[in-house]
Amino acid sequence: MSEQSTFHKLRDEIENGIVTGEFEPGDRLDESQLAARFGVSRTPIREALMQLSAIGLVEIRPRRGAVVVDPGPRYVFEMFDVMAELEGMAGAHSARRHTSEDAERLRTAHQRCTDAAMSNDTDSYYYENEIFHQAIYEASHSGFLKEQCVALHRRLRPYRRLQLRVRNRMKVSLEEHGGIVDAILDGNGDLARALLRGHVAVQGDRFSDLVANIEKLKSRTPAETSLTGKSKGGG
Repeated sequence: MSEQSTFHKLRDEIENGIVTGEFEPGDRLDESQLAARFGVSRTPIREALMQLSAIGLVEIRPRRGAVVVDPGPRYVFEMFDVMAELEGMAGAHSARRHTSEDAERLRTAHQRCTDAAMSNDTDSYYYENEIFHQAIYEASHSGFLKEQCVALHRRLRPYRRLQLRVRNRMKVSLEEHGGIVDAILDGNGDLARALLRGHVAVQGDRFSDLVANIEKLKSRTPAETSLTGKSKGGG
């Protein structure tokens, strides 16, 4: 495993520990304890905590260090709501503005998502999914829109990853990708906008499923929620 992959795994473990309640709001995340727990130096722990601070899951406080912050389900819902609108805009722009290089990048990203889904590895699919969405942002040829999409996408990272563990969500996500790719490459901006908005939004049953999945993970023992391997029962 590469150094970057190891760091991602470390960051994701701490991140999911926060989202699933292993680390509760107000808890101090001690660098030395985390380093001992994961068998690493304090340097990657410190970097991981800084990244989690950037997406609002922890707050770096004077003399206390990193403290867990819980934005709450309503705030998460609002972020997904805004993300859906931004992604829809990116899709519409991409349908009108994509180049042949953009089209090839999008097809390749979609194929890599397909390969990850076939292996039933939700974490692998998540990272390929990030590349897929990045390809759409690039194809929009709007620097400011891309910047905003990337920032909010990053803030929603733990929830998007957990959402993929809801039963059948990965399969449905991949099917939605196929329609999005077709709409963009066909130059159908209205359809691309609508499909991407629906793909990202977590309203109604999907939001309930996400919250229920988080609560289910919170109820498990630390051994059951170990994030060093693949998720149990993910779909």
